[in-house]
Amino acid sequence: MPTDSQIDAEAAEQVMTLLELLASGAPVAQIAAAPAPAAARDLALRITQTREVHQQREAGLAALLDTARELSTADDPGEVLDAIVRRARRLLSTDLAYLTLYDPEAGDTFMRATDGSVSAAFQSVRLALGAGLGGLVASTRKPYWTADYWSDERFRHTSAIDGAVGEEGIIAICGTPLIVESHFVGVLFAANRSSRPFTREEVALLGNLATLAAVTLVQTRALADAENALAALSEAHETVRQYAAGIEKAAAAHDRFASLVLHGGGVDDITHALAELLGGWAVLVDEAGERRSSAGPAPDPDDSGRGPFERLDALPGLASGRLVERDGIYAVAVTAARERLGTIYVGSVGALGDSDHRTLERAGVVTALVMLFERQAADARQSARNRLVSDLVAARGSTEERMQLAGAAGFDARRPFCLLVIRGDSPSGHRALLISASAASGPGALVGSHDGDVVALVPDDESDDAASLAKAVAARIGKRTCVTVAGVGPISDLARIPSAHEEGARTVSALIALGHRGIGAAATQLGFAGLIVGSDPDVDAYVQRLLGPLLDYDARRGTDLVGTLAAYFAAGSSPRHAAGTLHVHVNTVSQRLERISALLGETWQQPDDALELQLALRLRALQAPR
Repeated sequence: MPTDSQIDAEAAEQVMTLLELLASGAPVAQIAAAPAPAAARDLALRITQTREVHQQREAGLAALLDTARELSTADDPGEVLDAIVRRARRLLSTDLAYLTLYDPEAGDTFMRATDGSVSAAFQSVRLALGAGLGGLVASTRKPYWTADYWSDERFRHTSAIDGAVGEEGIIAICGTPLIVESHFVGVLFAANRSSRPFTREEVALLGNLATLAAVTLVQTRALADAENALAALSEAHETVRQYAAGIEKAAAAHDRFASLVLHGGGVDDITHALAELLGGWAVLVDEAGERRSSAGPAPDPDDSGRGPFERLDALPGLASGRLVERDGIYAVAVTAARERLGTIYVGSVGALGDSDHRTLERAGVVTALVMLFERQAADARQSARNRLVSDLVAARGSTEERMQLAGAAGFDARRPFCLLVIRGDSPSGHRALLISASAASGPGALVGSHDGDVVALVPDDESDDAASLAKAVAARIGKRTCVTVAGVGPISDLARIPSAHEEGARTVSALIALGHRGIGAAATQLGFAGLIVGSDPDVDAYVQRLLGPLLDYDARRGTDLVGTLAAYFAAGSSPRHAAGTLHVHVNTVSQRLERISALLGETWQQPDDALELQLALRLRALQAPR
């Protein structure tokens, strides 16, 4: 029988083997087959799976950038469409890919480009809106996918479409719409000749490619239209010269924006480039109303953080994707797939010509692309933080493992910290609430999602207690949306996080139930309710907070105001009956009650305050030695 030391040595050797496999980038199957302690293997599998997800996302982003480079060199719409379907088939590793374009006159979509197709009937099919998977994508402007088209009853099957699909041998299909500034352009498909489930990551990747493709297609069409217009106006030399100058300026702006994106530039670079091109100031505001970037002498924001130019938000044209202007300030919405990502404002530019309009609109499209990439990366990071916060709250794994994971995420768990439970009014705004909570909690905080609430672990800087911190965070986020925040701490041990979270969750529920929605507080501020929801109620502090002024007065003066208060409540708030109990004149009781009012404030006889005082008197009586 092996000894304990032999078992420990064998386990250590197995863990080292796991670490070597992780370092070599071994796949999940090899990690799962390696002999090792269950806890170590589970952690290694989680790390490997997270690494593979990140690698897949990085590969997808790299492929999209390669696609952007390829499309940026194409100036013919036909070349653009062929490049799109070619890239879609390669990215999703499917048997074929194809693209249909919308025909506004016929009210349907027609096959425009294919890669991997072998059927002539399939290559010439037209899809009515609402018919088949592609028709449903076109009519709803939402992505749809199926592992088995023939058994999927969500789609309206027609003989023409089913015949073409059958001749091509297609079984699994994924389709996503091409939309630019709320205009439907067409549908991009990836398909397989065998049953295949499409993952959400693959659907998202195809959607990002469709967005990029739609933008490039519209741009190449616009460039082709511009060239045709120049040819038609060749006899009007001056008009042609001015128009050509505008086109050249817009093309130069496009080249500059494209160069910024391809060289890893961000929204700050785009905003500064736009201000230089138009000769004024430019501001980018995100979907939450926060300034993301500013260039030039832009107006300062007011106390709420909003700029005076944001009154343009009320203009109906902006929501529909059009460039709007008021009082010399221009605005264009930054949108992708019908979602508003932000708004670009420019001013001090005088009257903008057509080319400047196109430059501003193009800046909005390029900014949307950059923000989509940034959002994907931010969502991946936030997903990892959500898992870490959930692990800390549920105490999954050993303390050492949790400490290491927290440190890797940039959170120093060795320092005291406070725990906040943040609950919003709108479940649909959970992602925006996470972003706002991260900004409001400050640097060094770890913010994630758990059980529908946002949980923040905020380093304790010794200047604020948990109650003050909760109040400050609620006020910061409350400028945009109503949130209720409960604070617990400070905490100096990871093992206390689960119980602290339970107290925070009970406290935030109590705040809402007591009609205090929209504020921040700790359990100690809830009066007797805090004794119920708190994980470690401090009865002495509660009694001292309510009766302290009377106790201190009695100790200094040798009086018994506390006894008078107890007799007064016991007598049903009757000074005469209390005087009989105390064996003093009723005027003496009245004088003592006046003194109590001076020490406790005039509201001590109000129902809520009187209830708290009576509970404090009862608790003090229970604490008294017998």
